[in-house]
Amino acid sequence: MNTPVPGGGRVGWADAILERRLPSWPAVTSGDVVDSRESIARRRRFGWIFAAVWSVYLITPLRRAWELDGDFARVYTLIAIVAFGIAYVGSFWRLLRLPMTGPAWPSPPARLVFPLLGAQLALLGAVALTLHSHASPLAVYLASFLAFTLPVSQAIPTLLGLMLVTGVIPQVASGGAIDWDTMQSMAMSAFAVGGIRQLIQRNQQLNTARLQLTELAITEERLRVGRDVHDILGHSLTVITVKTELAQRLLDIDPERAKQELADVERLARESLAGVRSTVGGLREVSLAGELANARTALDAAEIEADLPADGIPTRHSVVFGWVLREAVTNIVRHSGAGRATVRVTADSIEISDDGAGLGDGEFGSGLTGLSERVHATGGTLTVANRPEGGLRVLASFPAAPMGDPR
Repeated sequence: MNTPVPGGGRVGWADAILERRLPSWPAVTSGDVVDSRESIARRRRFGWIFAAVWSVYLITPLRRAWELDGDFARVYTLIAIVAFGIAYVGSFWRLLRLPMTGPAWPSPPARLVFPLLGAQLALLGAVALTLHSHASPLAVYLASFLAFTLPVSQAIPTLLGLMLVTGVIPQVASGGAIDWDTMQSMAMSAFAVGGIRQLIQRNQQLNTARLQLTELAITEERLRVGRDVHDILGHSLTVITVKTELAQRLLDIDPERAKQELADVERLARESLAGVRSTVGGLREVSLAGELANARTALDAAEIEADLPADGIPTRHSVVFGWVLREAVTNIVRHSGAGRATVRVTADSIEISDDGAGLGDGEFGSGLTGLSERVHATGGTLTVANRPEGGLRVLASFPAAPMGDPR
């Protein structure tokens, strides 16, 4: 019996993206878990068959019962042995049909186990009335049943009690020798069944952990893809909006300039579409050099004076610096009302500042929140704070590179 969950992300299309980005990963959903548990429940309903297989070892006591003198003793003992076998298999059937409220391996409450165990012990006693010491091997069935159903803390004392009842007390009371063979068989049977149960339970825990890790990884990838597309479209659509507004104002004043701005809008729209497609395909790469060019275009369109570095751009954190610059410029153009923006880049940090309205209520939006997660995931720190002289300062910094690091 082998054992076999959030999904939402920021956007509804993330699942389609994941299907292309993660083709080899299992699609783990809550429905899959329900289906898996239902499959296990179906298999459990037939688990009693594996217990019934061991009934073959009842052949020896049945043969001894058949050899008894007297019809009454023979029929009585045969019926008692058959009833014992039915009780043994029926106990498994009963427990395996319990509702699955925990792990797939049954862990029934003791209030259900001990009555079933007591019924089997009573039938063993009934067999012992005629077979005497030859009935003691049936106690092995009891030992395997309690090892199957009880936790170790309860199984060990219960097993010791059964050994006394079946292998010591009857023999001592009748003046015979202690049945060490039966007691050894009971101990070995309980140890084997209990060990298998522990292995299966560990396997269940590993499977559960694997499903949870897979779900967490898919969820994290969904969120990451959501951040990527948010950053790409948020920036591009902001620039498109600004350029469209500028073109509308220029239509009557400078038609040629308006046409140029509309051409830029078309180009940006196509680039945005290509960026989304590249992200879906896992091919999108952001670079600081490219984002500096985009930032200059966006700030010029918003009539914001830009102070940007021209050369000597470091490459060690180029990708994450590109994302920081993209989001910061998007916020400046969209929200700040600034007249000037400044970008400073070093080997281990990038700082974007403006003279606009600042952070306002002090709470991050989804863009800055996602950006903070991105920077943190790559080992850096993102600081967003209002400047004393007015405006906002966004700083992403990383630990200095080790000496001799060629990046």
